[in-house]
Amino acid sequence: MSNLIADWRDRPTHRRVWALAAPMILSNISVPLVALVDSTVIGHLPHAHQLGAVAVGASLYTFLAWGMGFLRMGTTGFAAQAAGRGDGAALRQILLQGLLLAMGLAIVLGALGVPLSGVALHFMQPSAELDQLTREFFHTRLFGLPAALASYALVGWFLGTQNARAPLAILLSTNLVNIALNLWFVLGLDWGVVGAARASVIAEWTGALIGLFMTRKALRAYPGHIAWAVLALWQSWRPLLAVNRDIFIRSLALQSVFFLITVQGARLGDATVAANALLLNGLLLTAHALDGLAHAVEALCGHAIGARDREALRRSLVVACGWSLLASLGFAVLFAFTGHLFIEMQTDIQSVRDTAFIYLPYLAALPLIAVWSYLLDGLFIGATRAREMRNGMLLTVVLLLPFAWALQGFGNHGLWITFLLFMLLRSLTLGAFAWYLRKNDGWFAGKVY
Repeated sequence: MSNLIADWRDRPTHRRVWALAAPMILSNISVPLVALVDSTVIGHLPHAHQLGAVAVGASLYTFLAWGMGFLRMGTTGFAAQAAGRGDGAALRQILLQGLLLAMGLAIVLGALGVPLSGVALHFMQPSAELDQLTREFFHTRLFGLPAALASYALVGWFLGTQNARAPLAILLSTNLVNIALNLWFVLGLDWGVVGAARASVIAEWTGALIGLFMTRKALRAYPGHIAWAVLALWQSWRPLLAVNRDIFIRSLALQSVFFLITVQGARLGDATVAANALLLNGLLLTAHALDGLAHAVEALCGHAIGARDREALRRSLVVACGWSLLASLGFAVLFAFTGHLFIEMQTDIQSVRDTAFIYLPYLAALPLIAVWSYLLDGLFIGATRAREMRNGMLLTVVLLLPFAWALQGFGNHGLWITFLLFMLLRSLTLGAFAWYLRKNDGWFAGKVY
């Protein structure tokens, strides 16, 4: 206990955590604000199926794009460890590999996205109006996929070098452009649901181009040259691909849970899927804010592991954990007492509002349960311990299945209880792996890339 108190009182660690976390929280919050603006703008159109189309279409796109989240997470860990060693050549190699991988994956996913979305909508069994608008929204969003994946790699690389200002610039520019164009295209030009999708595409390309421009200045702090001959060798790609493979499997399992919630909600009616979308905007707001502290954990812990500094690793975890708990408590109180205002702000469709109000207590409970998984994700990403993340997520899904099956008959209440259990099991499994690695000095035992 005395060690924990001493770690918490270490002012330099607080400064390092917040130097990274504050810009990332600001930039991260802008991400769910876009979804919030989408819902608010579309939610004030006359029909529930228009809001439902944005919710389902965005879920389909997110399933593809966030499934590639390993481009950010894998890049962060390797870049942080290379920065800890002061290895400029490795930083250049990681950046280029991340961008090349992003472009290749965007081409593949773009080709698969249209047929896969048709299959998904077939199983959802939406209304005819919801089906048509969802397809139009999703097909338009696919044009922004290359830029979105490139931004993942860029944000991860900048964060690994402990440069939080560049991700702030990328994400804020992306989302501010999105918000402005959303209002113009949907309300000003009356383009409706497709207008919201077009705004997102233009914004994603804006952010990616800004990020590419900023890499030149960032690399000056780490002198070095790209070893082109090494880059052409399969061996140079193996560590990154191995970590990305495991994070991809983990992300696929995670996104499958979110996607299945949307599918099940769609079967309960247009008002229910729309209400769940509004509530999940609250979860996105919470998750992205808390992820700012988790991103600080990724960068600081990865740097500490690269430098073989056990004390810095422990102090970074203690300080980030303390602030994360305080923030999660704040969000829980916020949703408990002002949740109705949060829903009313997003839509004036009374049937959607009434449905969402019923399930607000679940949203209030989520931050306190989910905060642990965000923090632990940051630790495992910084340590490039993707195998444990993958195994933890797969074990969580397996443990969840019997509960999900048993709760099917409870409608949307069963859906939300299942989701809360998923977040709890996710934290417990990651915590068990973290305890095992700490007990066996596993954070520093493996090879550092």
